[in-house]
Amino acid sequence: MSPSPRPTPLLDKVNWPRDLRTLTPEQLPLLATELRTFVIDTVAKTGGHFASGLGAVELTIALHYVFDTPKDLLVWDVGHQTYPHKVLTGRRDRLKTIRQAGGLSGFTNRAESEYDVFGAAHASTAISAALGMAIARDLRGEKNEIVAIVGDGGLTGGVAMEGLNQAGYLKSKLLVILNDNDMSISPNVGAMSGYLLRIARGQIYQRVREDVAHILRKLPAGQKLAGLAESLEDGVKKVLVPGTLFEELGFRYIGPIDGHNLPVLLRTLRETRQMEGPVLLHVRTTKGKGYQLAEDDPVYWHGPAPFQVETGEIAKKSAPPSYTAVFADALSEVAAKNPRVVGVTAAMSEGTGVDRFAKRFPERAFDVGICEQHAVLFAAGLATQGFRPVCAIYSTFLQRAYDQIMHDVCLMDLPVVFALDRAGVVGADGPTHHGVFDLTYLRVFPNMQVCAPKDENELRRLVATALASDHPTAIRYPRGAGYGVAMDPELKPLPVGKGEVLRVGKDGVVFAIGDPVMPALKAAERLAKEGGPSLTVVNARWVKPFDKELLAQFVKPGTKVLTAEENQLAGGFGSAVVEALEEIGVGADVRRLGIPDRFVPHATQAEQRRALGLDEDGLVSSFRDHLAPKGALVSLATRSA
Repeated sequence: MSPSPRPTPLLDKVNWPRDLRTLTPEQLPLLATELRTFVIDTVAKTGGHFASGLGAVELTIALHYVFDTPKDLLVWDVGHQTYPHKVLTGRRDRLKTIRQAGGLSGFTNRAESEYDVFGAAHASTAISAALGMAIARDLRGEKNEIVAIVGDGGLTGGVAMEGLNQAGYLKSKLLVILNDNDMSISPNVGAMSGYLLRIARGQIYQRVREDVAHILRKLPAGQKLAGLAESLEDGVKKVLVPGTLFEELGFRYIGPIDGHNLPVLLRTLRETRQMEGPVLLHVRTTKGKGYQLAEDDPVYWHGPAPFQVETGEIAKKSAPPSYTAVFADALSEVAAKNPRVVGVTAAMSEGTGVDRFAKRFPERAFDVGICEQHAVLFAAGLATQGFRPVCAIYSTFLQRAYDQIMHDVCLMDLPVVFALDRAGVVGADGPTHHGVFDLTYLRVFPNMQVCAPKDENELRRLVATALASDHPTAIRYPRGAGYGVAMDPELKPLPVGKGEVLRVGKDGVVFAIGDPVMPALKAAERLAKEGGPSLTVVNARWVKPFDKELLAQFVKPGTKVLTAEENQLAGGFGSAVVEALEEIGVGADVRRLGIPDRFVPHATQAEQRRALGLDEDGLVSSFRDHLAPKGALVSLATRSA
């Protein structure tokens, strides 16, 4: 157990930004120290996003000190950098509840506070949203400030560049702060990251510009000389600064400045308030600032479990390997025999296991940055040239590349494999990160094959199956550890579109897909032991193509059928079963179990599954209820859980 939180007497007096503004500038460094201490001590007990917020402490204080929030609007990008913001905006006492059921969201949330003006959990959204707010302000004839804070690699995303492009064109008053720490979750990659680094190393330009102007104005005819110098500025800039991208886009560029130097931050932010039009302020920060272990390894400390503050020790529970690790090892196993296999991810190398693949095959592993659309197009290009690309992207993030999946992969029937990690409910990250729509949004495309394993051994075999297919194939699998099942010594593909009968009963049939398969089997066995109805349980494996032969074998007119999926019911696996019953012309009494038409709040995965009735107890109850006599059957009637 970590010791009691360390004292924070100055922070104790600051519950709201108005309290912060009563402090003198000289008190703010101490406040930053205490705020950082409070975040460290709290997250050590709760777990959660860590290194990003530590790097944004001084910037957060300066923003709330200089700007009149919430009248002035702060639009955060990648909301996991906002724990200090939450502390300063009336939520200090509730930070200990972060990411827990009924507690604070791990990201900005409009329903949580008027200071959270835009929900931010996926990256690169702040500039476009802030520009919309700025134009709304202009149309109303108001004068408040709009500030977008882009951090953790958010500027590498294509939509961020689209926002910059439009903002520079419209010329509305807008401040974009680039909180540049060289990181997203993984280290930043790509040309934009290199460009920012070269700017940071070119700080001499700003110093030279200021010094020359100061000297010229002291000389006789200095004003005229200063004017002449301005006409030469573009040429000088191209010598001293590697590129002028932001100014070419219509922004006034300032920086880079030290994001941990409060006097410099305060002075610069006050100056930007006086400027018209769009301004980009480049702030350099250190991810994990103030906790040495996090500074040394910001990837590991991006979102740790509870830990000991003094040692950094994280309690590790003995568990089977994660689905992520099993996927990565299976991918590497196939790639060792097939040099055409390539791994692609979008700024989630560690999260998807592509880092494990990259250690063995560095020349065949590509992290493209926070660019899911580009990742899919890049993979499509590889596929046209005979390679077998695997796009390893979280289910929730693959939504960002929906058009590319359809237009650039499925339409051309290219053999791109989509490995959808974090499918189903994901726990503490909540509704922005649940992967509960993929069965619906993927199965509608012609040529797409969609499957989900019941356990980690089946995941291995489905990886081999997908890579042996000549069609687009998506494999979705959950967050967390597997069941600890035995692994087949040989990695053999499974037949496409064929399910597996796990149990045969006489009173009804359960078709389950993915994570709910094992709870469904246990629920059916429990019912039988209790003298209840006897159920056949089918591990469908494939949502598309669906095993209609197995369906016809076990479902006859009037059969009671249940489907179980950890996906939105609308258009999901259960809908596929109902459609298949219609195609084979069999009327059955169907009940679909899954996620209803609402967003699932953050909690643990176990709590979420319990609330949705998708754990063993919930399935037992639903099975028993559906199989109880209820009078006349309704042909193809579908009732949602």
